[in-house]
Amino acid sequence: MRRIGDTAIAAVTVVALGSGVWLLGGSAGAPAPPQPPAAEGRPDPNGQRLSAPALPPSPPLRIRIPAIGVNAPLMGLALTRTGSLDVPPPGNKNLAGWYEAGTTPGETGTAIVAGHVDNAQGPAVFYDLGALKRGAVIEVDRRDGSVAYFTVDAVEVYAADDFPDKKVYGAADRPELRVITCGGGYSRSTGYQGNVVVFAHLTGSR
Repeated sequence: MRRIGDTAIAAVTVVALGSGVWLLGGSAGAPAPPQPPAAEGRPDPNGQRLSAPALPPSPPLRIRIPAIGVNAPLMGLALTRTGSLDVPPPGNKNLAGWYEAGTTPGETGTAIVAGHVDNAQGPAVFYDLGALKRGAVIEVDRRDGSVAYFTVDAVEVYAADDFPDKKVYGAADRPELRVITCGGGYSRSTGYQGNVVVFAHLTGSR
């Protein structure tokens, strides 16, 4: 498996994770996905100190986020010719992807998982990601049979033109996870104008 630096993923990697077409098609007006309040962007300093030992590398197979009803398989994602992260096929609403040239979830470093907020038919796998709260648990099934448990430190929303690449994609000295989808405001001409990002770190495994 070829590995490249976490920061090699450009900010544009996540702008295509939702179409919003269904928002425009509903006769009664479809509800927009939830967005995280500012309070969820402030990490809990007590929770930050609790971490688990890193796991050996092993590709992830499935992600579960019980608090928002996510239970989805994971596919590998590569970079496009322009250097941005590819996205899962939009037609499959219950599918997420992970950056397979980077860190595997559970090993030391920053692992990246991305998925659509919606597709033309309606809400997709990470539609409710913005409603996640600090302290929530994210479970990742790995190919070696282990399960990595991550605790959410913060949930933030960023405008596409002010996306903090280093903060989101930068290397970490412990096992960390980022879960990303589209978010922010929505425009008929440009689509979603930002991204929701969940920051989490490894707190257990079995």
